[in-house]
Amino acid sequence: MQVLSESPSVTTRLGLMTGVLLATMAAVIAIPTVADAFREQQQLVDKAKMTIETFAADRSAGAAVRELKHEAKALFIVPQFLRGAFVFGGAGGSGVLIVRDENTNTWSEPAFYTIGSASFGLQIGGDVSEMVFVVRNQRGLEEFYRSDFKLGADVSIALGPAGEGASVKGITADMVTYAKKKGVFGGFSADGSIIAVSDDANATYYGRLVRPTDIIVKHSVSNPKSAALRNAAAKLMQ
Repeated sequence: MQVLSESPSVTTRLGLMTGVLLATMAAVIAIPTVADAFREQQQLVDKAKMTIETFAADRSAGAAVRELKHEAKALFIVPQFLRGAFVFGGAGGSGVLIVRDENTNTWSEPAFYTIGSASFGLQIGGDVSEMVFVVRNQRGLEEFYRSDFKLGADVSIALGPAGEGASVKGITADMVTYAKKKGVFGGFSADGSIIAVSDDANATYYGRLVRPTDIIVKHSVSNPKSAALRNAAAKLMQ
């Protein structure tokens, strides 16, 4: 029986068709991946808005944060700061930074970051906190323009006083942090945590690779879907 072999032209066409098919499939698969990534960042922005609203709704917490409204340079909001430990301990989450315009009292587009720390010792358990860091001075703000920095080492940080009659008078730290854990507001130690720029998250949310200075200082990008967060911050710090 005679076996007919494929001509080189047929083989080439089949190879090209296969390449086109694979490229098309890859593009189709990539579309929901990009959409999912954007959705994830938008959810973080929406959760940050809800965290701000939660603080604003609590009389003592809202008053404590508002006491810093005249000196606040920025707010770093972490909707879910997770801590878990079983001998080895770890804590971390994602957050957004929004910066106040001192002339108009409006708030900038969000820049995305991660925050995390690790520890070792006899420990067990875990919890989740919502956190708001009030950046009080230019030194603290400029640390966010770096790729990463360490709380307590590169910038000083203090626990936000909570409860009736609590006051930030006498606190000189670059940043003051407040937290809500299981319905209770109070100070929360984040010493030793590292805050790092999330380039991937920023690129996903704004459609191109940008640095925090592009977002916050140059205002070269924007996303209308962040408006609710910015409005919530303005209302909290009135």
